[in-house]
Amino acid sequence: MHPKRLKVNALGLFCFGVLVFMLIKSQGYAVNQKGTLTFFCGKMGAGKTTKSKTLALEKNAVLISEDEWLSAHYPDQIYSFDDYMTHSARIKPFVKLHVQSILKTGTNVVMDFPANTMNQRAWFNQLCHEIECNHALIYLDLSNEQCLLHIAKRRTEQPERAQFDNEAVFYHVTNFFEPPSQDEGLNMVHIES
Repeated sequence: MHPKRLKVNALGLFCFGVLVFMLIKSQGYAVNQKGTLTFFCGKMGAGKTTKSKTLALEKNAVLISEDEWLSAHYPDQIYSFDDYMTHSARIKPFVKLHVQSILKTGTNVVMDFPANTMNQRAWFNQLCHEIECNHALIYLDLSNEQCLLHIAKRRTEQPERAQFDNEAVFYHVTNFFEPPSQDEGLNMVHIES
């Protein structure tokens, strides 16, 4: 092939690539853009699961629920708070890689996993930092009384949860709760009720 013809073909190919890129951008498609991760902080009964389901629908995002992962991977193996802590820690490495893979495709993810302690929030922050994606922490700031009312309603609607959805468990779990602070470097939306 003639050397000048190669230059024209290479230039033509380059121009074609630029035109395709511009067309993709003009149609609103993301180019190498990662999805946004949304996660929640709030005491037991604050409405994290309800809000995560609503937000996932609104954002057309993938919803990933810790309760669903735990029940699928450890059916009938969680009978205490310690059991929960053990099994929750076991799924975290797999969940992290799974969520990062989804976010890398440009798809938004809403996680119904607690971000109720500094360590839990640091895990979310690391997940996002490693792949350089955006995130939003939704802090549902409700009083103990409001949370206990939600728990009582949930216990009535879902009697199978009565073992864990009670006042004693609420106060036990609340002992570990650490409200988020701006010092943690998170993009936080604070919702008070």
